[in-house]
Amino acid sequence: MKLDELLATMPFAVKSGIELVSATPGEVVGRLAWSEDLTTADHIMHGGALTTLADSVGAVSAFLNIPSGAARVTTASNAVYARQVRRGVVTAAARPLHVGRKTILVSIDLTDDDGRLVSQVTQSHAVVGDSGF
Repeated sequence: MKLDELLATMPFAVKSGIELVSATPGEVVGRLAWSEDLTTADHIMHGGALTTLADSVGAVSAFLNIPSGAARVTTASNAVYARQVRRGVVTAAARPLHVGRKTILVSIDLTDDDGRLVSQVTQSHAVVGDSGF
């Protein structure tokens, strides 16, 4: 599946301005540019925007690792924020930590233009359908 087709399966991610840069079972990379529409007080990028980026690349990572005929659903997501974003582009890199028959665990690192950690997110996904629950 092409990057634009993968992203199109998540209309909210498209509307939010997320761009997929690359997507393989081992790593999914996406980006989100700072804009005034995505800020909170004092022009800081909203945590919800950052979480949307992380959730989107995490979902693609899990999707690329499920068996044929199965689906996946996020069961938990934990975000820790390390710094504020007031400009530039945030890049998210999602990597699977565990790929099992019934669960997938994904780690997502969000970094700023200078490569500094903005947020770290860990997600769990349930594999549902023919090969899962």
